[in-house]
Amino acid sequence: MRAVIQRVKAAKVTVLDELVSSIGPGLCVLVGIKASDTAKDVEYLVRKILALRLFEEEGKRWQKSVKDLNLELLCVSQFTLYHRLKGNKPDFSAAMKGEEAQELYNHFLDRLGQSYDSSKIKDGKFGAYMQVHIENDGPVTINLESPEQKDTDREMDK
Repeated sequence: MRAVIQRVKAAKVTVLDELVSSIGPGLCVLVGIKASDTAKDVEYLVRKILALRLFEEEGKRWQKSVKDLNLELLCVSQFTLYHRLKGNKPDFSAAMKGEEAQELYNHFLDRLGQSYDSSKIKDGKFGAYMQVHIENDGPVTINLESPEQKDTDREMDK
C-alpha cells in the first residue's frame, strides 16, 4: 500500500464542479492499493500517517503530528500510484481492482477514524473522476509504502 502525503494549508475534492470534501490545515493523503495488499498494510499506513511529525512547534520543525495538533486529513484513492511504464504508456495491472480495492480503502478510512477522530477524516469519491485542489504547505511531500509481507504472512491474512 502506498501513500503520498502532503502537508496542506487547505485541500478539497470536487466531482463535476460539486464540492465533495474539503479541509483546512492538515494532510492530504493520496492512497494507492496494490493487488496483494491486506489489512496489515492498512494498519501500517494508519499508524505511520497519524504519527508522522510534519508540523512545527514554537519555531522548531518536524515536532508535531496531525494527531498532536488535532488537524484534518483528506484522503483520496488513487490507483495510478501503482503504475509501471510500458514504453510511454502507463500500465496499472499492479493495482487492486475495483470492488476489492474499495473495500480495503473503506477499511483504511475506518481505521483512521477509529485511531484518531472520525470527524477529522474526509475523503474523495472512490472511482470518480475527481479534481483535487491542494494548497501545499512548505511544500512538504512524503512518500510512504507499507513493507512487503512474506507469502506466509499473506496467507494468514486471508
